[in-house]
Amino acid sequence: MTPLLRVSNLVAGYGELRVLRSISFELHPDEILAVVGANGVGKSTLLNAIIGQVRIWSGTVDVAGTRVSGRGAHAIVASGVALVPEGRRVFANLTVAENLLLGAHTRRDKKQVAADVDHWLESFAALRALEHRAAGLLSGGEQQMLALSRALMSRPKVLLLDEPSLGLAPKVITSVFEFITRVRDEGTAVVLVEQNARLALQCADRAIVMQRGEVRIEGPAAELASDPRVRDIYLGRTSEVT
Repeated sequence: MTPLLRVSNLVAGYGELRVLRSISFELHPDEILAVVGANGVGKSTLLNAIIGQVRIWSGTVDVAGTRVSGRGAHAIVASGVALVPEGRRVFANLTVAENLLLGAHTRRDKKQVAADVDHWLESFAALRALEHRAAGLLSGGEQQMLALSRALMSRPKVLLLDEPSLGLAPKVITSVFEFITRVRDEGTAVVLVEQNARLALQCADRAIVMQRGEVRIEGPAAELASDPRVRDIYLGRTSEVT
């Protein structure tokens, strides 16, 4: 089966600073892949390189068998990839509904876009009541719900999530991760970068562990959660690891 996402020997960085060093992995349909590792190992850079926001020095990115590396971010989104960035980055002066519409900017099926706006407003009950409120006035949890829904408005094959639990209350985190699992179950594969590594490994099907811009360990998430190398080197004694 052709992977939905294949990253092969990816090298990328900023200016002369090389951050990613020959990263390779695959993401398959109906799968959540967790990316874990300590601060500064290149997890966010990896997502931004996939989506076309960081220049790739060498290596390739394929989506559903089609080469997308070297294309602009707009073309990569149109190919079926969406990113929910760290910090959510909603358009603060636009309403909830307007933010959702912007998530569908690559689509031309206007009637179905309108139906999808209604669908996502109903999926998070809080958003329906806030439909006409400026996004900048929402709570952190409401903004995260909006950011997730906005990304899904493009109907991606692959959803990239960068630190979705950051700054959220425990109850909201539970709701967000339940939603991520539902997204996977409804047919969208997910690459999950998450500061809470234990939570990420509990949610994911497979995982890769990064160190110094490279993939050092890869395997089923449940196995890596109990792997002493991961526990001792990356998780330590706390649950908060980015």
